[in-house]
Amino acid sequence: MCTLEKRGNIYVLTLTGTDDHRLNPPLLDSLQSALRRLRSETAGGGGPCALITTAHGNYFSNGFDLDWAGSNEDRLLLMSTKLRSLVKDLISLPMPTVAAVSGHASAAGFVLALCHDYVLMRKDRGYLYVSELDIGLVIPAWFGTFLRCKIGSPAVWRDVVMRAEKMTAEVAVQKGVIESAHGSAAETVRAAVALGEQLVGRKWDGHVYGENRKVVFAGVLDALGVGDCEEHVNAISRLLKAKNVASRL
Repeated sequence: MCTLEKRGNIYVLTLTGTDDHRLNPPLLDSLQSALRRLRSETAGGGGPCALITTAHGNYFSNGFDLDWAGSNEDRLLLMSTKLRSLVKDLISLPMPTVAAVSGHASAAGFVLALCHDYVLMRKDRGYLYVSELDIGLVIPAWFGTFLRCKIGSPAVWRDVVMRAEKMTAEVAVQKGVIESAHGSAAETVRAAVALGEQLVGRKWDGHVYGENRKVVFAGVLDALGVGDCEEHVNAISRLLKAKNVASRL
């Protein structure tokens, strides 16, 4: 699942294990539980702090756990709803956030990384990838709004969504998608902690920081409430059923 470790005024949230960290309800619940604990521990003062999110193994996150869901629409809807809730929690978190991407981040895993204010990534392994076009899925409306808010260049946004480009860390830096690339997972985490300490040193008010982020991403928060969730779930379900039929032919 995940762990939350406090290092001074830096909190490190780690997706544990050596699997590909597929986002299923147990993992999403574990992440939200860690964020609730973080909010509780920092609510009483104690000075500014920052969150670093990283993962063990070769994957940061490989997206939705479609094997867990199968073509069960209730399970797919639950997974999608919980991801939306996690995105809202990260956008409203009252502190700076940094993703130390330790490997592949695909589809919903790419979204998880981009939910952070800064994204750092190892350059010796892994890529960023919006896989929906390759697997035959229309992205949900909120996902498109989110990507437009996080990726400034229309040409880069096109390549990410309409070419399903698999970006290495160095390419993602060149295209302005992430902040920096580092030699290994350990180096990426160290750089993320150093950045977190630099941000903490500005002594910003966490509540003001979180509220300002909500203003910046107001369009995303509004889009998260748009009722296209069931339509997206139905599309995934149809795709999985079609693949199951094809596999039996």
